[in-house]
Amino acid sequence: MDVDLRDLELLNATAEAGSLTAAAERLYVSQPALSQRLTRLEARLGMPLFDRKGRRLVPNPAGRRLLVAARHVLGELESASRDLRELRDGRDRRVRFTAQCSTTYPWLPPVLRAFRAREPEIDVRIEAVADDAPVPALLADLVDVALVTKPDLQMDRVSLTRLFDDEMVAVVPEGHPWASRTHLTARDFDGADLVLYDFYDQKRIPSMPLPLPAGARPGRITTMPVVTDLVVEMVAGGQGVTVLPNWVAAPYAASHGLALVRIGATPLTRTWFCATRTGPRPPHVEAFVEELVTCLTTAPGGAPAAGPPLPTA
Repeated sequence: MDVDLRDLELLNATAEAGSLTAAAERLYVSQPALSQRLTRLEARLGMPLFDRKGRRLVPNPAGRRLLVAARHVLGELESASRDLRELRDGRDRRVRFTAQCSTTYPWLPPVLRAFRAREPEIDVRIEAVADDAPVPALLADLVDVALVTKPDLQMDRVSLTRLFDDEMVAVVPEGHPWASRTHLTARDFDGADLVLYDFYDQKRIPSMPLPLPAGARPGRITTMPVVTDLVVEMVAGGQGVTVLPNWVAAPYAASHGLALVRIGATPLTRTWFCATRTGPRPPHVEAFVEELVTCLTTAPGGAPAAGPPLPTA
């Protein structure tokens, strides 16, 4: 694809500003020059990237797809530039942290309070990583510490500290037939409509195993972005059932009229780890790991911000 960095900056600025005139002001170029550059870019690609709606330029499907790539590339370059400035100035004193599969962080403030009491001059950055895959990000030196639970082919290349097991529960409306059950079996899920985070999309390569008992044969599976509020609203609206960690689902039970049901006579659990690169760690990274491990291995119920226990009858 014949696209350079200036093309990506043009695309991003125009999408954000809504017009070439406003984009030109942001990029400190003339509007005619920017218009000519957009025309040449669209000619090279063989398709337009924007539709005009009233007085605004709005990215069309081709523009939106290229915009995703543009923002990723520009964001990475900005992050790299910031890191290089800190290295140059001798200020490489930060901890870059990411948490897999997480949309709620009630356990993080206590970790930060304890860490900042020990290391008040260290900056902690919460990073998003591509494809919710922190292990490759660790190996590429994009993050320093990761909270992980999903298996990864490169797990053996990082250092893992076991933290806790959390219970996966079925989340259903209060009036659902499952709501009164003590636990569910694989057969209960046969034909059920599921609403799940999109990292469970079975078309992804590699695919993530569904959070169900072995042998379950669900019906329709609707996947959506990793936004817990969205998944919960779908379930509360009767569009299917979902499976979430108990500590994530519990805060929504009363407010959304939901029931949490155990999966299996023996609870269905997953294990969380603190992951870092192998070898010696800088003292400030070591301090952050220590506070993270302390918080997440001593929290009530053995999990961060653990919710109330499930009913046993």
